[in-house]
Amino acid sequence: MQNRIKLVTNFICFIFLAFFPLSSLAVCPVCAVVVGVGVGFSRWLGVDDTITGIWVGGFIVSLICWTISWFNKINFHFYGRKILTIAAYYVLTIWPLYHWNIMGVPENKIHGIDRLLFGIIVGTITFFFSYVWYNHMKKHNNGHSYFRGQKVVMPAVILIVSSLVMYCLIK
Repeated sequence: MQNRIKLVTNFICFIFLAFFPLSSLAVCPVCAVVVGVGVGFSRWLGVDDTITGIWVGGFIVSLICWTISWFNKINFHFYGRKILTIAAYYVLTIWPLYHWNIMGVPENKIHGIDRLLFGIIVGTITFFFSYVWYNHMKKHNNGHSYFRGQKVVMPAVILIVSSLVMYCLIK
């Protein structure tokens, strides 16, 4: 089962990177790769699904930001494109997890919510927070990062910290 997950995750990353340009994106490609690697390693190491979900949620937000930025870059506008993009990524991520019985297993819950889904929600919120925080900091520094690689470091550190906090809470 884990090999299938890794194969699907790698395939999705390959398809996305093959068909979308990697320059001037809202969230840099390295950041998305860091999130993707985090997902792969956490599942491979047998880390709790709540923590894995944090990385999945971060990865989804990263892909959403990429896609919306790409739509803006190619001047592709239609009514509801942000909502549809967000919904599409969550459905395309969560539905297969339910279909393969990775999510929705009655014994795998925390506070009545599936552990992976709970982690995805936490990861979505924390990654989005880091994205907004980075843009806020950049805006207050004349449009420049405070240090080289800040766009990569901030989301990665925030996901790592939220993973450590979650680990301590569920331990």
